[in-house]
Amino acid sequence: MADVRDAANGTDWRAWQESWDRQQELFMPDREDRFRVMLDMVEALVGPEPRVLDLACGTGSITDRLLTRFPGATSTGVDLDPALLAIARGTFAGDDRVSFVAADLKDPGWTGALPHDQYDAVLTATALHWLREGPLTELYGRIAGVTRAGGVFLNADHMKHRGTPRIDAAESAYRHARMDRDTAAGALGWSEWWDVAAADPALAEATAERFRIYGSHADGETLPLDWHVETLRAAGFGEARAVWASPSDTVVLALK
Repeated sequence: MADVRDAANGTDWRAWQESWDRQQELFMPDREDRFRVMLDMVEALVGPEPRVLDLACGTGSITDRLLTRFPGATSTGVDLDPALLAIARGTFAGDDRVSFVAADLKDPGWTGALPHDQYDAVLTATALHWLREGPLTELYGRIAGVTRAGGVFLNADHMKHRGTPRIDAAESAYRHARMDRDTAAGALGWSEWWDVAAADPALAEATAERFRIYGSHADGETLPLDWHVETLRAAGFGEARAVWASPSDTVVLALK
């Protein structure tokens, strides 16, 4: 997708989309490889024209890559963050393959706002660690409810490891040293990116609302891979396992 501008205010939403991607890559240099594996698994299990639920979609990074690879796919993005949803809606304005829903995933009724009862694939990335164990357990049950038989759920996120404290400490120190070098060279970190968003008239009000909702960061919990696998199976998925991992991130796939 080329330059996408809001005719009313001249906002370059594609530039904001790409800016978000660069900021996220500061924390996750393997982010594109992770997306590739997620879409590989979607194609392998439900084919190249899936109906997708982009869960906690943010700016629509998953949807962007989904439609580039699978032009016949459709996507419903769900998020509560008004600033990131503004970027997503601006980026995909006029694309009838894409719709967005503003909803709180901790609200038991959020699935009622979706345009479809069932999806071939539910995809999410770097989002669900913002929830604690109880709400995430409940959310996994609702995700199972909107995933069709034979459909897939893929969660790419930070997941804790058991019994590897020295490995974890070394990986964390190495990753943070690289991030420090990149930010010293001018890369925008999390807080700096939001400062820029707050200063843009097109996003200022939505950014202020976003911080009223979440504060500086939501009170979440990073849970181990085996917890995710066991909880997804208990929620109604027939199979679940990791399909990709980096030193700091994991993609878990669950098959209905």
